[in-house]
Amino acid sequence: MYMTTYSTNMNIDAVVEAFFDEATNTISYVVKDPASNACVIVDSVMDFDFSSGRISYSQADRIVEHVNENNLDVEWLIETHVHADHLSAAPYIQEKLGGQIGIGKNITLVQDTFGKVFNEGTQFQRDGSQFDALFSDGDTYTVGQMSVVVMETPGHTPACMTHVMGNATFVGDTLFMPDSGSARADFPGGDAGVLYDSIQKVLALPTDMRLFMCHDYGANGRQIQWQTTVGDEKAHNIHVGRGGTRDEFIAFRTQRDAQLAVPRLIIPSLQVNMRAGVVPRDENGNPSIRFPINAL
Repeated sequence: MYMTTYSTNMNIDAVVEAFFDEATNTISYVVKDPASNACVIVDSVMDFDFSSGRISYSQADRIVEHVNENNLDVEWLIETHVHADHLSAAPYIQEKLGGQIGIGKNITLVQDTFGKVFNEGTQFQRDGSQFDALFSDGDTYTVGQMSVVVMETPGHTPACMTHVMGNATFVGDTLFMPDSGSARADFPGGDAGVLYDSIQKVLALPTDMRLFMCHDYGANGRQIQWQTTVGDEKAHNIHVGRGGTRDEFIAFRTQRDAQLAVPRLIIPSLQVNMRAGVVPRDENGNPSIRFPINAL
């Protein structure tokens, strides 16, 4: 099913539609093959009200509406990694529109780590079987006639993957906009040095490659943005631009991460997202989130 290669056709102008979720500062994408109606959905969001414990799907319904209005055919639902700051809506969208749910093969490492944190027991499978496809470095898959190349880019989490779709690349949390730098690397399984190496892989793509972020927080009060290029990142990224060394990045990232608060939705997000977006249930079959004390 997959081939090991980093080659991609930059001449393919992937059609990208972005959907910004203000509650989590997440950008989800519908990416269309320009030669057909086939599309892929990247990093969808399920709405979660933490104070009431209620879930809803207004953000996902925006994507469903867009797909239906444009007569698109969803072939893939991609998670760039196990998000710690929002809950995935992939199963909800899959039920309505179809498509396969895919993530990096190192999801098994994440499941093993947080299966212990949340005391999931033996009934929780730690083999990635909740997902339809597990990608390895260099794998490819197709969206219509467009071939997509998957790059393993760990560091923020062990399962982080970057997806190259023609002249558009979706980096998850590996990079932020140039004025925002890079993501944290202090979660279990994260590593600042590994993140630096992954960023270099992304920056080795062609200079005019379009890069699409998973998050943006409007640095210094500017408007929310989510698209840049390899060239812009190499020239202007405040953490890795202009040739900063690996050791400098590790020192900076380690110091900065020690000052960051835990993401507000980390506890529900991890429990849901390591299950491919399925909300866990208690012994009576009711949707339920465990809340461990002093575990993270």
